Amino acid sequence: GARETFENYYRKQRRKQARLVLQPPSNMHETLDGYRKYFNQIVGFFVVEDHILHTTQGLVNRAYIDELWEMALSKTIAALRTHSSYCSDPSLVLDLKNLIVLFADTLQGYGFPVNQLFDMLLEIQDQYSETLLKKWTGVFRNILDSDNYSPIPVTNEEVYKKIVGQFPFQDAELEKQPFPKKFPFSEFVPKVYNQIKEFIYACLKFSEDLHLSSTEVDDMIRKSTNLLLTRTLSNCLQNVIKRKNVGLTELVQIIINTTHLEKSCKFLEEFITNITNVLPETVHTTKLYGTTTFKDARHAAEEEIYTNLNQKIDQFLQLADYDWMAMEPGSRASDYLVDLIGFLRSTFAVFTHLPGKVAQTACMSACKHLSTSLMQLLLEAEVRQLTLGALQQFNLDVEECERKMQS
Repeated sequence: GARETFENYYRKQRRKQARLVLQPPSNMHETLDGYRKYFNQIVGFFVVEDHILHTTQGLVNRAYIDELWEMALSKTIAALRTHSSYCSDPSLVLDLKNLIVLFADTLQGYGFPVNQLFDMLLEIQDQYSETLLKKWTGVFRNILDSDNYSPIPVTNEEVYKKIVGQFPFQDAELEKQPFPKKFPFSEFVPKVYNQIKEFIYACLKFSEDLHLSSTEVDDMIRKSTNLLLTRTLSNCLQNVIKRKNVGLTELVQIIINTTHLEKSCKFLEEFITNITNVLPETVHTTKLYGTTTFKDARHAAEEEIYTNLNQKIDQFLQLADYDWMAMEPGSRASDYLVDLIGFLRSTFAVFTHLPGKVAQTACMSACKHLSTSLMQLLLEAEVRQLTLGALQQFNLDVEECERKMQS
């Protein structure tokens, strides 16, 4: 005969139990089992309440359950936001997303509104993207550090087809050449290209079962891929270019490699189109900024070549030991200058693989720096007086520069 008292008592106790169920363990973010146990408790609680709603008269009502669910939803979302932010493993974040989708779909089947959970999953997607970017920073660093920065040699048709299968490259002239032959780029080109595709696949995995349109999935993938190119890959390339021990040969190869990667960007666009079925020409479609990344890297490598060349010229000039009081000139150009010109000739031979403008600018830059530095030798404060013999020797060196640079 105390129905009302019992109803109030029941609801009060169940609210307390709900709060206990909604309290996540402190180490929940460490394993998937921690999240699974948390979700199972919540689902169990509301399945029981739903059963009681449908099998009893008035013990609970829809308004009471909706109020409980509203509280549960806000606490669950707050807990997930906090705990997922500790996670740095993209695989765990992906598994968590799949658990949340199961959790949401299950409760939706019992009539509970779950839109807020799917909205929160889009927030977790941003975090998933960040964990992927961190992972791929390591992937790109390993690829760039282990590269030999030499064109890939191919000894037979099988190897040739394998590389062409990994990277979109066509060159009729190279195809005609007999084996053994070489691709113009080094191994980091097909490896980086394939890792960009792997990243795109990883982004796609997160978008599954989120009830998103093709356009939303496409936009999500393109935005994440742009971050991979303009931030992650760009930084890794710049770090390699700015390394102290990077040589001219490596810089030349980086310029060639980034030229080929830039050309491959249209194939990455096609790759995304094929998996999302959204054409890049569609209004609101995000464009890939890969070409900018590779152009920036190439320009940085070019600048580094000019700087590197000038430093090498300076090293040779430090060996210049002019006797400004010599009565007679020598019979030939100074040894340091002959060695310097020999170095420049062999270096410019490497530049033949570069785009014409880069090679031309490098040559002009080197000549300008050399002429300025030679003039500076004459004008140094320590040089108080000169003999005609010393000037004639200096003139021999300048004429040698003119003659060899023209040839």
